[in-house]
Formats: sequence, C-alpha cells, structure tokens
Amino acid sequence: QVQLVESGGGLVQGGGSLRLSCAASGLTFDTYTMGWYRQAPGKERELVAAVTSGGRPYSAYYADSMKGRITISRDNAKNTVYLQMNRLKPEDTAVYYCAADKSFSVVVRATPLYWGQGTQVTVSS
Repeated sequence: QVQLVESGGGLVQGGGSLRLSCAASGLTFDTYTMGWYRQAPGKERELVAAVTSGGRPYSAYYADSMKGRITISRDNAKNTVYLQMNRLKPEDTAVYYCAADKSFSVVVRATPLYWGQGTQVTVSS
C-alpha cells in the first residue's frame, strides 16, 4: 500500500533546470529518509541525493556527480520530496527514482525499502 509517485521529468536543454516531485502515500512520511536515485542507459543505478527524516534542520547527502547543481528538499505537510536540478548536462539524462527507508544509512549505503516507478529526464545538447 506504500506508493511513491514521481513527476516533473521531461525534456530540457543543457544548462536548463527541472524540479522533480515525489508524492508519498501509505507511510508515515516524516519518519522516513527520502532519496533520489538515477539510472542512465547502460549504467548502474546511483544515489544522487538524500534527506533525513524528522524536522528541520534536515541533513542532506549529494553525489559528487551532481553536487552543487541540485537541492533536495521535503515538505512533510504535503508528504512530498523534491529534487531541484539546475545547470543540467546531457550526462544527467536518466530515469530518476524516488525511494524511502526508515534508515538514512540504508538509503546512502544500501537499497531502500520503497521505490517509485521513475520519471524520465532527458537533457539535450
């Protein structure tokens, strides 16, 4: 009954921006660490960002591949986590997945328990 539904993907030119959203249901959202992963064609899935559970201040993790160009945030009142992506590059093209787990360590180091269906991000040259 847990559902994570991503939205906001699409086609964008290099240097442009996108804001991904992930709406969660069926879980106590504020108790879960939320993460964003991506998988490009022919490549392994990688974690790009994560944000801790609870209230502010949140702690965030960013992968080196996108660090400085993305911001993860969450709105517990809306049960939604966001990924703001700026200065996008063609190599950012991938399916982006939202994920959730009770443990921040699991999100960062292992595989989260719950996953969304993914949203396609395509960055043109």
